[in-house]
Amino acid sequence: MLAVEYFEVECPEPVGAEYYKQITNDVLLDHNLLKVIDKLHVYIDPKVPVFIAVGILKPITTVVRVGDIANINPQEGKMTLVITDETYLAAMLRVFWERFGKDRVEQPDRFTVILYNVTEPASEIENLVIGHPGESLNKDLIYAFRCVAPEGFRLRSERFEPGKFSFVASENTLVEGIDELVKAKFALMGETP
Repeated sequence: MLAVEYFEVECPEPVGAEYYKQITNDVLLDHNLLKVIDKLHVYIDPKVPVFIAVGILKPITTVVRVGDIANINPQEGKMTLVITDETYLAAMLRVFWERFGKDRVEQPDRFTVILYNVTEPASEIENLVIGHPGESLNKDLIYAFRCVAPEGFRLRSERFEPGKFSFVASENTLVEGIDELVKAKFALMGETP
């Protein structure tokens, strides 16, 4: 488990718990979310039916800069950027268009961006902030847990507080006392909701 301090799946059926632990691990790994989760508790009871995921997030304090995703090669009248990570490429292009204008930014292929007649030094371009990983985290977590939750569990409730989240899903109306159940799952991790 990639540096997740606590990860448990609770289910009345032990075989089901093992399957859901593997499914949860795979989905979070595929969505690159294991690195931001510190603690995770998943509860599934198909008889109620209810699916609950509660978690504690690691602090996200970094920003993504041009130099994190591209190598810059300054030349006479232009700067060629070789893209090493496409994750924030679209965001980088938006920053460049806004700062320099679309007529001075060219993307001949998916791994190359050329800036023309830019007066800033390469070091300044390298330090331009192009992304904040925490901005899309909530949306990414919701999407991931929608993939993990059992098929047909369409009725959902998501809550996000700084450093914490809960995701509840059911195929019926959410059961009475669900908030207490969520609090109990946070308590199992040694946390208060």
